[in-house]
Amino acid sequence: MPKVTTQVEVGHTSLKIPVMGLGTAGMGNLYVKITQDEADEMVHLAIDQGLNFFDTAPHYGKGVAENRLGLALQGISRDKYVMSSKVGRVVTPEGEQYVDFSRDGILRSIEGTLRRLKIDYVDVLHLHDPDQHYHQALTEGFPALAELRAQGVIKAVGAGMNSWEMLVDFAREADFDCFLLAGHYTLLDQDALPEFLPLCQQKGISVFMGGILNTGILATGAVPGAKYRYREASPEIMERVARIETVCRRFGVPLNAAATQFPLGHPAVTAVIVGADTKNHIAENLAALERPIPGEFWQTLRAEGLLDATVPTPGKTLN
Repeated sequence: MPKVTTQVEVGHTSLKIPVMGLGTAGMGNLYVKITQDEADEMVHLAIDQGLNFFDTAPHYGKGVAENRLGLALQGISRDKYVMSSKVGRVVTPEGEQYVDFSRDGILRSIEGTLRRLKIDYVDVLHLHDPDQHYHQALTEGFPALAELRAQGVIKAVGAGMNSWEMLVDFAREADFDCFLLAGHYTLLDQDALPEFLPLCQQKGISVFMGGILNTGILATGAVPGAKYRYREASPEIMERVARIETVCRRFGVPLNAAATQFPLGHPAVTAVIVGADTKNHIAENLAALERPIPGEFWQTLRAEGLLDATVPTPGKTLN
């Protein structure tokens, strides 16, 4: 089974992570219910294969994902993995949650995260989807995280969102180390390219790309019922994916491998975050990262009008 060996730096920090991280929303029963044993298997396999960067959040299953991840990591030395979580959602002892980007809310959120994960610190802490709470997140939430960073409690301050426009504002207004962006720099959607990614590159802000399979269609292909951005794919998207699949077959490149490696071709993108529900999914993700893809494949996508000429592409095997 392929093993991730390349370590990359996060922003201007001393923190290093592999080029692929394991998203843990699935451990919160996002799509299917999993057991603690299944979570244990996934975490142990991930660490064994060098996939030791975990991304989680209180919002995932209202604390369930963090609880499962914490149990799975018991007995594993803290210096063997990098932990990223999020703030802005506070989970109550009764299992309810509420939004709070105030200083007090940030501290309550991280306190709960550390308790559920059963660890003393996290490495990366993101403001989580502050969409309707920009002012509070910037003026109260960010300073709280910056203070934790200055104290050495965390190593990197970030923000995780499903849209890039607010991240541009954050990049211009405050000293962020990294961002997690979902679904907007993929084989199907590069709308984050003109403004967001060049700004991050200029400021030295690392970008972690999530949602790189666009809710599954870049894994399943253009099959009936395929999903794109959490809903059934439109005929236009289905047709575009089918054309990408044609190029993939011509070069013997699995669709999920092209989708996994594509975002890493941009110099602002430090890592991709890919979720899993089983250990087999982790093996598939690692194989997709490792699969050799010839430069001619990307050139053909450009020639077919499936990638813009300005979009950077991977130049070599990325692991």
